[in-house]
Amino acid sequence: MTRIPTKSDILDWISENPTLTAKRDIAKAFGIKGAARIDLKRVLKELEAEGHLEKRKRSYQDPDRLPPVSVLQVTGPDAEGDLFAKPMEWHGEGVEPVVLVIPRASDPALGAGDRILARLTLIKGETHHYEARLIRRIGTNPRRVLGVFRKTAEGGRILPIDKGSDTEWAVFGDATHGAKDGELVEAEQAGPKVRMGLPRARIVQRLGDPSAAKAVSLIAIHQHGIPDAFPDKVIAEADRAKPIGLKGREDLRDLPLITIDPSDARDHDDACYAHADDDPTNEGGHIVWVAIADVAAYVTPGSALDTEARTRGNSTYFPDRVVPMLPDRLSGDLCSLHEGVPRACIAVRMVLDASGNKLSHSFHRGLMRSPAALNYEEVQAAIDGHPNDRCGPLLEPVLKPLYAAYAALADARARRQPLDLDLPERRIELDDDGTVTSVNYKDRLDAHRLIEEFMVLANVAAAETLIATKVPLLFRVHEEPSPEKLDSLRETAKASGFALAKGQVLKTAHLNRLLNDAAGSDEAELINMSTLRAMTQAYYSPQNLGHFGLALPRYAHFTSPIRRYSDLIVHRGLITAHGWGKDGLQTTEHEELEAIGTHISETERRSMLAERDTTDRYMASYLSERVGNEFEGRISGIARFGVFVKLDDSGADGLVPMRSIGREYFHYDGEANTLMGSDTGRIISLGQRATVRLAEASPVTGGIALELLALEGNALPQGNRSPAGRVPRRRTVKAKRKGSKVSRKLRRSRR
Repeated sequence: MTRIPTKSDILDWISENPTLTAKRDIAKAFGIKGAARIDLKRVLKELEAEGHLEKRKRSYQDPDRLPPVSVLQVTGPDAEGDLFAKPMEWHGEGVEPVVLVIPRASDPALGAGDRILARLTLIKGETHHYEARLIRRIGTNPRRVLGVFRKTAEGGRILPIDKGSDTEWAVFGDATHGAKDGELVEAEQAGPKVRMGLPRARIVQRLGDPSAAKAVSLIAIHQHGIPDAFPDKVIAEADRAKPIGLKGREDLRDLPLITIDPSDARDHDDACYAHADDDPTNEGGHIVWVAIADVAAYVTPGSALDTEARTRGNSTYFPDRVVPMLPDRLSGDLCSLHEGVPRACIAVRMVLDASGNKLSHSFHRGLMRSPAALNYEEVQAAIDGHPNDRCGPLLEPVLKPLYAAYAALADARARRQPLDLDLPERRIELDDDGTVTSVNYKDRLDAHRLIEEFMVLANVAAAETLIATKVPLLFRVHEEPSPEKLDSLRETAKASGFALAKGQVLKTAHLNRLLNDAAGSDEAELINMSTLRAMTQAYYSPQNLGHFGLALPRYAHFTSPIRRYSDLIVHRGLITAHGWGKDGLQTTEHEELEAIGTHISETERRSMLAERDTTDRYMASYLSERVGNEFEGRISGIARFGVFVKLDDSGADGLVPMRSIGREYFHYDGEANTLMGSDTGRIISLGQRATVRLAEASPVTGGIALELLALEGNALPQGNRSPAGRVPRRRTVKAKRKGSKVSRKLRRSRR
C-alpha cells in the first residue's frame, strides 16, 4: 500500500521546494501513483480548505436534462487529470449527471470548489453525461477550518489543529457563535481572501473541549467530512422497520450457526457452521455454512436508507466509537445476528473435499437463530483445552467441526499462496473517559484465521454465482504492483541481502518466498513494510481484474452488508439471480455501478485516513507524558524533509526533521530511498535500528517529533555544517557524486 504523506509532510515539502508545488510535483516527490492519487487529492483539498467532494445523489429513474447554460461546481480532477464538475442545482429525479470540463488554453486554472458558469453539450455513449465549456468563473465555496478558539477583545482567533498548519484566523465579535475560549470549533472563511493580515472566519459549529480524550475521533470525523448524523427521514424509515418472518424463506433456525467476533464487537453480520460431509463419494469432505445478515430486505433501492448508505459508503471505526453506515435500529438490532433471536439472512452452503477445494455451493434466503455469540479468545481457549461455560456444550458438535473444515481450507490456502504479510495490528485500550491506558499488538489466533478463510470462501462463491448468472456486480479488485514499485522492492531486498526474482510473471508465491527468507532476521519488518508499500490500493469495480493479494481470479465482497455498501450491491445481485423478490438489483443500478464503485472506493479511503489520524492522535496523547524519554525503533520512512522512525514498544511513527539530523547536510536519494551526509558520507536507510528522544507529542494534531541520537548502536557523527545550515555548492556536487558510489558499495557489501 502506498504511504500517503501527512499534511505536515506536504507543508514541509512545499516550504523547502517553493518551485515544485504542483500536484504532479508533490505526487512525484512522495512516489504516489495510480489509485493512491485519490488520497493525495483529498489531503491537498483539505489543506486548501475548499471542502470535500460532494456526494452524488441518486435515484432509479432516467436523468433529466440540464439547461444548455448552467452553474457548476468543480469537484476536481480524477486520476487521469480530467476535470469534472457537478450541477449546483439539480432538481431532476434521476441520477445526478456527471460533467466533464473541457478547458481552453486561455481559460484560468480551475480547482476543486470553484463555481463556474458553463455551456453544456449532451454526450452519449461515455461515462460522463455532459461536456462543459467555461463561460466565466463566478466564485468558490468558503474555506473550512477546524481549530481551537482563543478569545480576544475584538472577538477571537482560531488556531488550526492540522499538523504543520500555523495560519491563524481572525474572528470578529459578531461571528463567534458564542464560542468559549479554548473550545474546538468549525469555522468558514468570511469575506474575500486578504493579502495582508489574518484571514477572517465565522464560527459555524462548537465542538467542545479539544483536549478531552473523547474529542479525538470527533476531530477526525469533522476533519474528513464523514457524515455522522442521520437525516430525520432516514431515522424515521429505520424506526418503522419490523422483524422479518419466515414467509418466502427457508427455515434455517435449527442450524447451529454461531457468530465469532471481537469481544467488543458492535454488530454481528456473519455466522458459520460446519460438519463432516456424509456423502460417500466425498470421503473426508466438509459442509460449511456461512450466513450473512439480509440487509437488502430492509434497505431497499430508492429508499432514504439506501440513499444515505450509499452516501456514507461504509462504516468508520474508531477506538471509542463507530460511525455506522446504517442507523442503530438496523446495524445494532434487526440486521445483527443476535444470540437466540430469529434473523433474516442470506446463507451459502459450500461443499469442500478433504483437501479444502470447494466442489460446489448454493445460496439460500432464510431465517436463522444463532445459539451463541462468541468471541475469538474464548473460542480459541476452548479448542486449546480450556472451554468456558459458554463454549463447553458447543465444543464437540460445533467448534471442532469448524476447526476441522478450517484445517482443510488452510491446506488449500497454502497451495494457493496468497500474500502472507506479517504486520501486527495495534490495539489502543481506553478507559471509560476515553484516555489511552495502553497500546498493545493484537494477537493473531487460529480463530481469526478460521473466520477469515470462511469469509473469503463465501465471497468467492458470491462472485462465481453472479458471473455464472450474468448478473452485474462490484468486484473487489486488487491489481498487481507496478514495475516501478517492484524495482524499488528489489533494491530494498538486495540491499538487505535478499533477492526477488526478475524477468518472470510475478506471483504472490515469489513475494512470500522473500518474506519467508527475511522472517526472523533484523530486516524482517523492513521487508514486510516494503512489500506492503509496493502493493496497489484495492478498489471496487464492475470489471473483474482479479485479486492479486489473495491470489484469486474472481472476488467480491458479500459478507459485511451492515458496514459496506459494496456487499449490499452483491446481496441485491444474488436476490436478482435467484428470483427471490423485488428488492434485488435494479436495472438503473446496472448503469451506475462504475460510479458507485468509484464513490465507495473513495469513502473507504476517507475512512482509512480518518482512522489513521485518530490513531496518531491517541498515540500522541499516550506519549505526551513521556517527552524527553529515549526509545528504540527502526527507520520506517525517508523523505527530503526528514526521517520517520517507528517505535518498538508502541508502534508509533515519529518524524525526525531534516534540520535536526546531526550538524551536516544530508542529501536525499529518491531512487535508493536513502540520506547521505555531505561531510561524513554516513548513509541513513530504511530498516536501520535507531535510538531517539521524544521531543514533542501533540494530542490535538497527532504530531510526534523525535531527535535522532544513534543509528545501529552508534552515536550519530557530527559534521561541519555551517551556522547558517548551508553547504557550499562545490561540496554539494561532490557529495552527490560520492553518494552514488557509496550507495552501490553499500549494496554490494550487504549481499
